[in-house]
Amino acid sequence: MPFPKLPPRVAYIRLSNPTKRNALSIPVLKDLKSQLDSALTLRPTRRMGLLPKFTPNALEELEEALQDPTSKQWKRWGWLVSASEWKKQRVGAPDVLVLRSEGPVFSSGHDLKELSKMSRDDVKTLFNLCSDVMMTIRRSPVPVVCPIQGLATAAGFQLAMSTDFPIALPDTQFSLPGAKIGLPCTSPSTAISRRFPAAATYRLLATAEPIKASDYPDAVDVVKVSRGEDPEEALEKRVAAVIERLASMSPQQQAVGKWAYWSQFGFGKTYGDGYDQATQFAARVMALHAKSEDAKEGIAAFLEKREAVWISNGEHEAKETAVDVDAPATEVADPVTEDAASSTEADATATGAGESTAEIETPDTDIDHPTTADRS
Repeated sequence: MPFPKLPPRVAYIRLSNPTKRNALSIPVLKDLKSQLDSALTLRPTRRMGLLPKFTPNALEELEEALQDPTSKQWKRWGWLVSASEWKKQRVGAPDVLVLRSEGPVFSSGHDLKELSKMSRDDVKTLFNLCSDVMMTIRRSPVPVVCPIQGLATAAGFQLAMSTDFPIALPDTQFSLPGAKIGLPCTSPSTAISRRFPAAATYRLLATAEPIKASDYPDAVDVVKVSRGEDPEEALEKRVAAVIERLASMSPQQQAVGKWAYWSQFGFGKTYGDGYDQATQFAARVMALHAKSEDAKEGIAAFLEKREAVWISNGEHEAKETAVDVDAPATEVADPVTEDAASSTEADATATGAGESTAEIETPDTDIDHPTTADRS
């Protein structure tokens, strides 16, 4: 189904991997980065026009640029502080971006099959690229609207929450499910913690429990659906209304306002808003996660469709020394979901090749069809 036609000066950024639940593979991330670069490149100079880092000391550079059109800072930031220079530098570029994906799932995060075949260097490339995409969206001078359909988990959840205006229906589900396979979603939590309350974000990180958009209307623009109204139509109406309102504003002033808001938000903190530093820090922590024996066991258990036996809690030794050969086989009570695997952010080279997260048949307790106990 084609996306709705957009008004002038508004453009789509398309996440196109619907057959694999819009998993964020390297080709998909490269395509997203290419689209973002095209939309945000300053036309005459062919350099990226991103907002300054969200730190208060950048204000001096912007003030100098405005005061002296012959200065180095004018060459760097003139397009941001001057409306006429904005128009000149961004001629033909969109003033609003709309990040959308196709299919019933917005994004299930990373692709475990891809991860399981990667070398250490390739894993670093994947997560550096993912971080680059998130930071580019975060520092986009034009607002990024993001309609979220169905489900967004792990890095897919992070992608949606990195945008300026995430919009979802009340029953749209989110989760950070990596803990189920021994790989907490440390990197995705950097974006979620900037929209959700700190305690709620940690609960998502630690328990891997799913939530619905309606649980946190302050974090996501939750669409109001009238009785008898088609939910999808209600979503499209809200998206169109937000786009129309944003497109009617001064794009240059919106850009300065976005930078100023997130900069003052970090007052009293060494790194201001700190998102760039947080993502870099989280990438290093993910390397620690990845080197754990439990992380390798979690990935292997998922690929082999069995229950993980954690080394750190003694279950591994207990099962090796106390095997009841006469006991009947039992089903796994809480199998790892497809989307938990999608959240895997690790050096998976030790696991061997496995099934794609999109190709594995998911059980009834998958996050897409949560049990009563799993509903939040």
